[in-house]
Amino acid sequence: MDQNSRTTSINQKIFTLDLSVETVSVYLLCCGLVDADSSITTKNLLNIWNSSPEALHNGLKDLENHNILRRIISDRKENSAYSLTDAETWKLP
Repeated sequence: MDQNSRTTSINQKIFTLDLSVETVSVYLLCCGLVDADSSITTKNLLNIWNSSPEALHNGLKDLENHNILRRIISDRKENSAYSLTDAETWKLP
């Protein structure tokens, strides 16, 4: 498939939910990983995140609380893997 004709995983609804800038940034990074055929993992996100690890974890928790991300596996040491959910299942703030 031609890369220019690919659709992205970003759902514009994210910009209407009144989430923090950091939470939206985490979402956009997650979408970027999916679009690059990479896994959404804490490790992959930390490699591209330019703020504190705490801010990343707070953004991930916020996305989980709104059912935008779903944790699919965790080693209980803050190393987790996630998947994006369909926008129809997102919980509004």
